[in-house]
Amino acid sequence: MLYTENKPPEEVLESLKGEDNIFLLACNGCVEACQTGGQAGMLAVKDQLEEAGKKVTAAILVDFLCNKMLLWSRLAKEIKTIRESESILILSCGIGVQAVAKVVEKPVHPGLNTVSVGGLQGLWPSDERCEACGDCVLDYTGGICPITACTKSMLNGPCGGPNDGKCEIDAEKDCGWIKIYEHLKEIGRLDNLKKLYKTRNFEKMEPTADLRRNVFYDIEI
Repeated sequence: MLYTENKPPEEVLESLKGEDNIFLLACNGCVEACQTGGQAGMLAVKDQLEEAGKKVTAAILVDFLCNKMLLWSRLAKEIKTIRESESILILSCGIGVQAVAKVVEKPVHPGLNTVSVGGLQGLWPSDERCEACGDCVLDYTGGICPITACTKSMLNGPCGGPNDGKCEIDAEKDCGWIKIYEHLKEIGRLDNLKKLYKTRNFEKMEPTADLRRNVFYDIEI
């Protein structure tokens, strides 16, 4: 089971630094149950952005952002506004953010972190995957997850092993970091690669005791 938490407001604003016109997109599916998405979660983040001096060009709710057909049919009506916006801030799990990045060629920013609270996560039929690492960096990598797209789960890549765009470990798999590079080039964000990330903090993948109690109705597991 996946659970989402709001990123700290200061972290979100730092990722939006230099961008004034923000398209806000929220999922009304799983994250609505976590109270980080849905109408209430979207309006709360909209207020935070406007208080920080950002212009929210639109605030759109989609039932399931992970459904790319549904997502595109909803965003097609907003394409003019999306083009006039500098980026998209997304309130969903990591899969939803990746789906948006595939549907619209625009910089994306995750507004939530996804963590696992144990149990089965279900089988997602498309190729997006979320490791529930608790510290989403999809804005840095253009909406392509470096943890799941790269066989080595490298935060700073690529390594020295790709051969003709393929992974040195799995020759049938495209190098995740080459895909990240090419997409960042398409959306004009290659400067993102100048940032170096520290070693992952795996403790963020583990839910806190308070989170476990909230999710499982005060039953410790």
